[in-house]
Amino acid sequence: MIDVVGIGSALMDLTIRVDDGTLERLGLKKGTMRLVDAAQSRSILEALDGYPLEKTPGGSAANTMAGVAALGGSAVFMGKVGSDEFGDFYKDESERIGIAMRLARHQAMTGHAITLITPDSERTFATHLGAAVHFASDDVIEDEIRAARALHVEGYMLEGSMKQATLHAMEIARGNGVKVSIDLADPSLVERNLDEFKRIAKDYAGILYANEDEAAAFTGRSGEKALEVMASMCEIAVVKLGEKGSLIRSGAESFRVEPFKVAVVNTNGAGDMYAAGMLYGLSRGLSLEKAGRIASYAASSVVSQVGARLSSRLDLGQIGM
Repeated sequence: MIDVVGIGSALMDLTIRVDDGTLERLGLKKGTMRLVDAAQSRSILEALDGYPLEKTPGGSAANTMAGVAALGGSAVFMGKVGSDEFGDFYKDESERIGIAMRLARHQAMTGHAITLITPDSERTFATHLGAAVHFASDDVIEDEIRAARALHVEGYMLEGSMKQATLHAMEIARGNGVKVSIDLADPSLVERNLDEFKRIAKDYAGILYANEDEAAAFTGRSGEKALEVMASMCEIAVVKLGEKGSLIRSGAESFRVEPFKVAVVNTNGAGDMYAAGMLYGLSRGLSLEKAGRIASYAASSVVSQVGARLSSRLDLGQIGM
């Protein structure tokens, strides 16, 4: 049995620390994700030539699978990369930390996210999807979804050319009693696809995650009221509140998960690790409250370091689990 199968954009993370002025010169709005073409990506990287750069495998759902593996769970990731060095690096590094990789290849270059971190720890993305947008229904390995406890999908996969393949995977999960976990991913993405995302949530979502901005875009409400609307569409609704913790609701049961206080170095990957903790806890048959506690601990652990993935196995003994 596989704990979690993740489907998402297989993107290399190119992480660079910059100041606010540099973001302005690049024409990027702080805290957002902007899609760029290959030429724009090259232009941004040329402008940042000389800045220290950290290269790691990334992408939201892939980071969540890395988190499940770091917690000791079994994780499979399905995505698409180029037939290039970045694609090889992506596969090798992800397998090294314990993810079972099911990567299709394409002649386009491997997608990448230029992740710019400002002194306030906020992250801004300029993303070139490259080969990732060519993920197709034929790339979905149906038997592994059937063998999973949960299928985790990043919201970015529910728009554009990747949507058909992702719906196909969710249909397989729904037909085989596999819990579907959806991260809404980005408020602008939600606004562009609001009616369709609501339909998808009602039809497929076992777990639905949103941060405060995404929840507001999705429901037109905030806090507990947003949580209530989300919970009416799925089995388990989660609103992540950053340093204030998170809210979880299932049916009539609703509670707040307190945060673990840490020195924040970088918020990149916090939501992905939160989902990993929830999915790991639920796959172990733990209560929602205990799974939420693991999720909060996992998120706090990743924001206290630079990268979006944990560099070592997470010890749940630290929180009495």
